Amino acid sequence: MIRPKLIDHIVLRTDRYRELIDFYCDVLGCTLERETSDEVGLTQLRAGDSLIDIVNVVGELGKAGGPSPNEEGNNVDHFCLQIEPVGEEALQAYLRENGGSSRRVSRSVWRSGVGTFHLSEGHRR
Repeated sequence: MIRPKLIDHIVLRTDRYRELIDFYCDVLGCTLERETSDEVGLTQLRAGDSLIDIVNVVGELGKAGGPSPNEEGNNVDHFCLQIEPVGEEALQAYLRENGGSSRRVSRSVWRSGVGTFHLSEGHRR
């Protein structure tokens, strides 16, 4: 039923914000796609057809995600897959039937005939 095409984006949370951005750009060859204000604390990097979102845990977005990455805090917030086109209702039903959560699927993520959906804690069986 689901045919993944690629990873649309992954969101990484860090307390080493600039260091991580520099590593991904200078060492791994990613390019800057978009950068928000320091207050928001989000930088998007291009990695081929995919994006890597770097979130500063002291910014607005980072604070909403809980503690800094350690034994109690997560360093991966979520990732999002691009999938081959499938009806939204059919996808939600398929996920429910197979123990997944469809709560993160919304119309806002359907674009250009390609579906995307976020995977976080709701993907567990």
